[in-house]
Amino acid sequence: MKIKVESERIVKAVRKLHGIEMVLENIEDAREALNLILKKKDIFSKDPSGNLKDVIVSSFQEYRTSAVEYRLVFLLEFVFQEHISAESKVAFIKELQDFFNKV
Repeated sequence: MKIKVESERIVKAVRKLHGIEMVLENIEDAREALNLILKKKDIFSKDPSGNLKDVIVSSFQEYRTSAVEYRLVFLLEFVFQEHISAESKVAFIKELQDFFNKV
């Protein structure tokens, strides 16, 4: 399952959870920030680490109105354990998206 998240939302989430201002210049920066977010268990109803095998991060630029005005967007692909139900996957992703929408 994949979702897209603007770099600004990831930066705001890390600031809210850890009190630091990260700069996301590339995929490695985003992966590091996402790991910091996922380790905060208080934003999830269940600990996601048992269900999640990996998170694959890629990036692209999304143009709002012209080639000059763009935003960096990260595509997050969640790789779950094989035995995890679709409902559990959706619940985890919904909690994460709700958190990003609140920051």
